[in-house]
Amino acid sequence: MQTLEYLLYGFSVALQPTHLFFCFIGCLLGTLIGVIPGLGPVAAISMLLPVTFQIEPTSAIIMLAGIYYGAMYGGTTTSVLVNVPGETASVVTCLDGYQMARQGRAGAALGIAAFGSFIAGSIGLIGLMVIAKPLSSLALQFGPPEYLAIILVGFTFVAYLSQGSMVKAVMMACIGLMLSMIGLDPITSQQRMTFGVLNLYEGLGIAPMTMGLFGFSEVLRNLEGNQNNPLIKTKISELFPTRQDWLQARWAIVRGTIIGFFMGLLPGGGPVLSTFISYGMEKRIARDPSRFGKGAIEGVAAPEAANNSAASTSFIPLLTLGIPPNVILAVLFGAFLIHGIRPGPFLLNDHPDIFWGLVSSMYLGNVMLLFLNLPMIPLWIQILKIPSRFLYPLILLFCVIGAYSINNSVFDVGVMIAFGVAGYLLKKFGYEGAPLILAFVLGPIFEINLRRSLLMSQGSFAVFFTRPLTVAALLVCISLIGLSLYQFISQRKNGDKSS
Repeated sequence: MQTLEYLLYGFSVALQPTHLFFCFIGCLLGTLIGVIPGLGPVAAISMLLPVTFQIEPTSAIIMLAGIYYGAMYGGTTTSVLVNVPGETASVVTCLDGYQMARQGRAGAALGIAAFGSFIAGSIGLIGLMVIAKPLSSLALQFGPPEYLAIILVGFTFVAYLSQGSMVKAVMMACIGLMLSMIGLDPITSQQRMTFGVLNLYEGLGIAPMTMGLFGFSEVLRNLEGNQNNPLIKTKISELFPTRQDWLQARWAIVRGTIIGFFMGLLPGGGPVLSTFISYGMEKRIARDPSRFGKGAIEGVAAPEAANNSAASTSFIPLLTLGIPPNVILAVLFGAFLIHGIRPGPFLLNDHPDIFWGLVSSMYLGNVMLLFLNLPMIPLWIQILKIPSRFLYPLILLFCVIGAYSINNSVFDVGVMIAFGVAGYLLKKFGYEGAPLILAFVLGPIFEINLRRSLLMSQGSFAVFFTRPLTVAALLVCISLIGLSLYQFISQRKNGDKSS
């Protein structure tokens, strides 16, 4: 009953005209970002972060969150019509969505994706609402060793669940940790790796880094390709799924929602991994697996439900523990800090308007996105026809303006360009930027909790082996590392046998 009262309070905040307007703007921009291939929500949030400095914190967070879950919806359009994912979580949708479009069923694919996303996103929000308060109360009992253990598990999962090479992911995370140490020591205030540069005293800015690493570099990579993807020439009709479509897709939506719910809680998991797992499960349990990849509607419904459910529940560790589970929420974590708000167990007590206003706005945003992604499909198709030679220079301009406007600093523009070139080169050699950013954001939290733990125990590491949660976390880390080594050795042995 108390949760219902909090939710009603949240709606009283979210339904204020200003907050409602920014929720709509966030959902609209998120959908647009999802439609434009190659840009993604990380770059979009980073570019728009400076714009929010003049906006009230609640409105700013509502808008930035809207961009995140809005992009989960918008990426479906390009996956179905162009066979190019608008953002990473829509990669799997290409497999069957594009084939459905080629068969003249683009409307059915887009319709089941939109309704499945709405159902899954709403269920994910219910989970967020139910779990958040008990988890925040539990987190209040955590000390530095417990926080350190949770972050350590997060680091391990990021490496274990990385899409590419685990060694490369670990290397990128180590670079992120090193970069997070630039500036003044959090306890002694001594200079570290500043090299006498005044602009480095406060460390590197999260916004210029992410703008460069994900926005600037992505534009360079797309310009190198210098190609426009052809749209499917088909009439888009019958956006509302038929009874037969619902019968085929209903359990796929349920299973995708459940998988996404739990993957959203997992550090390093989130929408991307949940789509692959849900698609793999549907193919494994299907009576006729050969249908997948040829236009199976379950192959669209399951991953779309999974990524939107995960997008909702991934806010739980961010808001209750102050630990971002993926790179997009790591940028959003930076936005909270820039606005003077610290996500974590005290957020519910110190800023209930922001917490419950955000949760309630996500309910409203899901309804808005349903209307944005069905009646407005003709508009998104026209946007897809914009040549990249006009689109990408504008994105570059926004990156430069955004980086400069944060502190009116040319140095930040230089940081953005440097990380843009670095991000471009890293992608050429198969290195992911996500572990670097996550480690950069979690690094200071990890360091300060490690040092506080050692201060508590007067320098003894025994403090990490005498608390149940820390012991359990260390066992999880050791198990994952052991499993990774076992898989690596098995692959090497199989490779030697085959040769």
